[in-house]
Amino acid sequence: MPPTDESTEPGTGTDCEDTLDLRLSEELIALFAQGAGPGDETGEGAGEAGPGRFPPGTTDRTPNAGDTTSGSGDLLDRVGGWGPAKTPAGVLQLVPVRPGRDLALLHRWMNDPAVAEFWELAGPESVVEDHVLRQLDGDGRSVPCLGVLDGTPMSYWEIYRADLDPLARHYPARPHDTGIHLLVGGVADRGRGLGSTLLRAVADHVLDKRPSCARVVAEPDLRNTPSVSAFLSAGFRFSAEVDLPGKRAALMIRDRALRDLLQSRHP
Repeated sequence: MPPTDESTEPGTGTDCEDTLDLRLSEELIALFAQGAGPGDETGEGAGEAGPGRFPPGTTDRTPNAGDTTSGSGDLLDRVGGWGPAKTPAGVLQLVPVRPGRDLALLHRWMNDPAVAEFWELAGPESVVEDHVLRQLDGDGRSVPCLGVLDGTPMSYWEIYRADLDPLARHYPARPHDTGIHLLVGGVADRGRGLGSTLLRAVADHVLDKRPSCARVVAEPDLRNTPSVSAFLSAGFRFSAEVDLPGKRAALMIRDRALRDLLQSRHP
């Protein structure tokens, strides 16, 4: 997100590869899907096509990791079926990526210099394709989505299990901690607070749709001050600085308990 507070959520290039290298057994996947998981429950945090105007071509060679029709063990409570979220900017829906439909759009966004600085996915279309397919071909711990606002795809999201991610090695992760990455694709949508609005809405959507999740986390690059500011404006708290592969990050956390407390005081 270099020039604005919402253009990108940093660095999922090498981190994502590391995440998908952590292989879980089928038994563990089933266990996590049922509500169990690793981590310290008392540890304090230190880190459809849906209603869119999509380009033609919707054939995929891979199953959709976030679709409601995907296989048995679902680590993220079927993101593709979460439905719309109302925001002050309009109605947002997270639509799991289909490479045949969405790749050209994602390729264009990733080659924007402001995005490429932190996502590191610029280059030929195959670079973005490989990044997306690693998630879609994985066990479902990370689901890439388009953010469709009032019918128009305008952002890219990755919803992932932070407690199953290498990030969990760097803070006291709790079972079902859910992470988010964001980039806002269009230049016209940046620099006007839209990122903060969408981050708040999606974090609340995660907490509403994933009752087992008590915290939403993010790890923007510390150099990306506008990004950190956007998370703070979206109701996340700064928890710690963490050294991750390729970057020093700000661990941002949005707590269910704190959100519910604030809502009860300000209905």
